[in-house]
Amino acid sequence: MADADILLSEMREKAPLVHCITNHVAMNIAANVLLAAGASPAMVLAEEEAGEFAGLADALTINIGTLTSERLASMKAAIAGARDGGKPWVFDPVAHFATGFRRQAARDILDLGPTVLRGNASEILAFSDGPASGKGVDAGDAVEAAEETARRLAAESKMVVAVTGKTDFVTDGRRSARVAGGSPLMPKVTALGCALTCLVGGFVGARPADPFSATLAAFALYAVAGGKAHQMAEGPGSFAVHFLDSLAATTPAELKAEARVTLL
Repeated sequence: MADADILLSEMREKAPLVHCITNHVAMNIAANVLLAAGASPAMVLAEEEAGEFAGLADALTINIGTLTSERLASMKAAIAGARDGGKPWVFDPVAHFATGFRRQAARDILDLGPTVLRGNASEILAFSDGPASGKGVDAGDAVEAAEETARRLAAESKMVVAVTGKTDFVTDGRRSARVAGGSPLMPKVTALGCALTCLVGGFVGARPADPFSATLAAFALYAVAGGKAHQMAEGPGSFAVHFLDSLAATTPAELKAEARVTLL
């Protein structure tokens, strides 16, 4: 993919500080993914400091996987700090269709205008008030079914929408692309999708002026590293270890040569 190698070099040179308000399950793997890829993670949660810290970071990521009223207040404070500081932020609306509390929280956050919205097909479809067949945090819909909704959301809200699945889809309403690769073992390792949201924050933090290209580069790196790890893994446990190693070992030249990105 053109520019993915340049973006990876930029991200590693800058080592952007990514403020991650993510779920309890994802905190460790998200931090390790960012470190392996070349960014710097921070997991600041208290409402009293979340807004101030988000203004200092290069990017903010919001994940509602283990949502509480207190965590929601911290998220909103952090978003306000990021917006006041002109910093990009990424929203992962985990299973937002599951309960009334979650649906309202996700709508409120979406209305604040994220730079990037990243979710599985069922999560993206549910924002259109149409039928979606997700089960808990798992998608029950194909990525292709969510592409038109993603384009519309991106155009209406002037954000990048990224849909993850067997083949990922990324759009800003004008440009769109698909990213292939990865491994069938990736859904078997908890919170790898949540960690991808944080990695998108790293790339967008390194190039905030072009969140579409930054998001594509993050997805491309994930897919290439996943493919490499799959060749060495014997199962989900060893895959997780090889995946972190592959994120760290993938060079810009390898990313440029091996990324399977199709611009539409």
